[in-house]
Amino acid sequence: MAQRIPQQVIDEVREKTNIVEVIGQYVQLKKSGKNYLGLCPFHEEKTPSFSVAEDKQIFHCFGCGKGGNVYTFLQELEGISFPEAVKKVADMEQIPLGIEISSEPVNQTSTGQQQLIALHERTRDLYHHLLMNTKVGEEALEYLHERGLSDDLINEFKIGFAPSQRDFLVQVTQQDKVNADLMERSGLFIRRDDGSFSDRFYQRVMFPLNDFRGKPIGFSGRLLKTKDFPGEDQPKYLNSPETELFNKRQVLFNFDKARNEIRKQGEAILFEGFMDVLAAWQAGIKIGLASMGTSLTEQQIATIERVTGQVVIAYDGDDPGQAATDRALTILDAHSRLNLSTVTVPEKLDPDEYLRKYGETELQNLLQHGRQTPFAFKMHYRKKGLNLDNEADRLNYLEVLMQDLAKVQSPVEQDLYLGQLANEFHLTRESLKQQLQMVRQTIRTERRQQQAPVSTAPTQSVKRVLTKEEKAERMLLYRCMNESSIREQLVQTEFQFIHDQYQELLLYLDSYMMVHGNFILADFLNYLKEEEMKQLVIDISMISMSEDSNEREIYDLMRVISQSGIAEEIKQRQEEQLEARKSGNQQRELELTVQIIELTKRLKQA
Repeated sequence: MAQRIPQQVIDEVREKTNIVEVIGQYVQLKKSGKNYLGLCPFHEEKTPSFSVAEDKQIFHCFGCGKGGNVYTFLQELEGISFPEAVKKVADMEQIPLGIEISSEPVNQTSTGQQQLIALHERTRDLYHHLLMNTKVGEEALEYLHERGLSDDLINEFKIGFAPSQRDFLVQVTQQDKVNADLMERSGLFIRRDDGSFSDRFYQRVMFPLNDFRGKPIGFSGRLLKTKDFPGEDQPKYLNSPETELFNKRQVLFNFDKARNEIRKQGEAILFEGFMDVLAAWQAGIKIGLASMGTSLTEQQIATIERVTGQVVIAYDGDDPGQAATDRALTILDAHSRLNLSTVTVPEKLDPDEYLRKYGETELQNLLQHGRQTPFAFKMHYRKKGLNLDNEADRLNYLEVLMQDLAKVQSPVEQDLYLGQLANEFHLTRESLKQQLQMVRQTIRTERRQQQAPVSTAPTQSVKRVLTKEEKAERMLLYRCMNESSIREQLVQTEFQFIHDQYQELLLYLDSYMMVHGNFILADFLNYLKEEEMKQLVIDISMISMSEDSNEREIYDLMRVISQSGIAEEIKQRQEEQLEARKSGNQQRELELTVQIIELTKRLKQA
């Protein structure tokens, strides 16, 4: 029987734990002043707003508002109960609790999900047993051995085998008295028209697909032999369908095992297939990930960004693999701030084939020393299908490549590649620079046109007249951008601006300063993504103010803003009072009179 955890034990575990180390296993944190900053694991974001205070042992997201201590973090992230969170932290810190902790469903939804996970765990263990310990699995095990997988690796990933019998899992599950609703929701079965079930997976090597906690939420089955199913159009790989547990757009194969190692090494390697991840693991490279047979999604990219800022793309060396690399670079460049590099596997092999042909040491060397920048990859890839001895193809190649080079941020890197292209095509560096500038100008013009509002008639830009309160808000933000102590004062006192855009800018500014320490206007503009916010910052930076502030100035600005909020409340109460008088509601009119008097006092004190 589970026991209640004494408060003394709860406090002891928390006091012996560093919240930064625990959260750092899930989120890539960077020191920012006295706190740590990262991408929030509770909502998708591109600008870090998730802060961890080591001195206070708490976390807070300025984006979604979630916050709390180390226990709260695990409860929210993993959907576990408070006692389970205490036990998990204690296990991480190797602190013995000395009592039994039972698994407690947090709510009705989590109860259903736990049942689904339990069914997947039972299925995984059953398929794994069939592969490793029965005659039924001998052929599949031999196939895996031929692919170079050791028994230790197979056991580590709990790879299994689904037999050709199409009601094998149905019979086992029904013997376990699993209800039909759970079977249908699991995605492990197909419901026939007559209401009966058949197995979704059969005659397949089974790769469990786990969530970030290592819990199985789906499977990917690799067909063993197509000849066993004449007349059937069987895909080589079959994934679980979308369920309340499994969403292929969110899942990355091996993320649960690789996460901590990725965080330690500071990088992840993206492979095209599961077997490549397994081959790399067997070669001692334990930072490999793979998507679910589809192009990378924004959700998967966000997951990677939370644990690292560096990604190496090591897709297959054949033409489809190189095309996939080009697509991945485009997606990652558009939706992330990751530092990227690529590895091209020689001889058009995939990493798994390369390992079997040349051995572990050569694969390690390739992945470590065979890296190139995204633009270097594109210089080679863009040549495919072109005859560069032909003038038209040569010009087309350079034109496309200039589009790629315009996206490179580093001036040094740009200059390096301009030199290489000038040498290769016997051109002057100056002519290529001019071409690059023209491309950049075209891109800027297209962006402006895309961002410009559609209008049926020409309009004249009219500068909006700012109210006294809005001028005060902008002046206060000007001081925040130039004096960190004022920004810190506003954040610590939870000062509220009248307009949402100014409150949002303060949060962006605080996040930026926690990362960079010093305010540099040009860098801050790059940090911001929304054009309207960039323009607002430019407008504020152009305000003419004295070089240094003083306490009286800051007090007056804050007072103007605060008074405006109270004045708005008084106005609203007065309107309500008038309505109450018209309707003859004397009691309500009296209540509002008292509220107006109190607000007026506050206004005078502000």
